[in-house]
Amino acid sequence: MKKFALIGAAGYIAPRHLKAIKDTGNQLLAAYDPFDSVGVMDSYFPDAAFFVEFERFDRHIDKIKRKGAGVDYVSICSPNYLHDSHIRFGLRNGANVICEKPLVLNPWNAEALIELEKETGHKINNILQLRLHPNIIKLKEKIDKSPADKIYDFDLTYITSRGSWYYTSWKGDVSKSGGIATNIGIHFFDMLHWLFGEVKSNVVHIHTHDRAAGYLEFSKARVRWFLSIEADTLPEAVKQKGGRTYRSMTLEGEEIEFSDGFADLHTRSYEEILKGKGFGVAEALPSIQIAHAIRHQTPIGLTSDYHPYAKLKSAAHPFAKE
Repeated sequence: MKKFALIGAAGYIAPRHLKAIKDTGNQLLAAYDPFDSVGVMDSYFPDAAFFVEFERFDRHIDKIKRKGAGVDYVSICSPNYLHDSHIRFGLRNGANVICEKPLVLNPWNAEALIELEKETGHKINNILQLRLHPNIIKLKEKIDKSPADKIYDFDLTYITSRGSWYYTSWKGDVSKSGGIATNIGIHFFDMLHWLFGEVKSNVVHIHTHDRAAGYLEFSKARVRWFLSIEADTLPEAVKQKGGRTYRSMTLEGEEIEFSDGFADLHTRSYEEILKGKGFGVAEALPSIQIAHAIRHQTPIGLTSDYHPYAKLKSAAHPFAKE
């Protein structure tokens, strides 16, 4: 049985980590979050110590470490811009780390963490769960078996509606979340790189507070992508059913079904990590580089081969931080 600590216990994604720790037969010793809405812990680890001040959490982790009962893993579900610091905290406390995506916001932060891994002898694992999705695995097998000179045409559309709260929260602050492309797109960029290989070209057509679209060329694919948090960009059929999310991936015009199969991917991720088969910094780095390049490009507008949804008009939002 491995001993865990959790940073970011009140966040949206934390319950998946709590479940994964429980499902893999391990123990949560301590958790931290500046917000105290963590009643979900009662369903998994009601006896775990909980802290709303990082200094007291730090002291507790150090105390149990000195008693010879320190944690084996620190799981990180904190806001994106804090990942780098919290990863360092875990490594320096003699633990391996399991971190939500994005691992960090900037490529040079990731490169520095590789050096810290060497210094501490502990490993950083990134949750890249789409690599474990059964249908994505089948797709990769198909692509890997295709002729070496085959170049696929691939369209990615992901719309996940967000309300005004999004802009007030850290997620609406590009310096903290990395913006749309990083915050909701990073796992898709990782998937695309994993499927299609090296990035040859990265063009941004539009990039506003509520959407981004561009073109990526990989060794084996030409990809048009569109990401949005604006409900108005949803297809009419989804709106009529009261839907708030739309995911679509097409390969050569054929829809790839991947709506199901997400429920236990965090648990699967933990199972692989505990077997020493997690995705490390080197695997996470290409998607970080893609998202960073998108964030710092000047959009070229509706020219060249752009995603059809890029034509949709973006409305101003009173709480958006441009």
